Amino acid sequence: MSDSLGPLSFGKKEEQIFLGREISRHRDYSELTAQKIDEEVRGIVTNSYSKTSNLIKENLEALHQLAGALLRRDPGRKADR
Repeated sequence: MSDSLGPLSFGKKEEQIFLGREISRHRDYSELTAQKIDEEVRGIVTNSYSKTSNLIKENLEALHQLAGALLRRDPGRKADR
């Protein structure tokens, strides 16, 4: 799902495992559509990475405090770590 491609599914999945074949997908769309799909996926991944990276940077101190608290409570943790 994306703003430019909409809520569509591309490619048909065939399941013929009983014939000893693996599940495969047939491309039933143009090269231009394939490029648009790649661009959308790249944009989603890049945007998600950026948001995640910013969240971690903004909350780094809290993350370190939480990790420290968890390490102190870990019953299997050895004292020399």
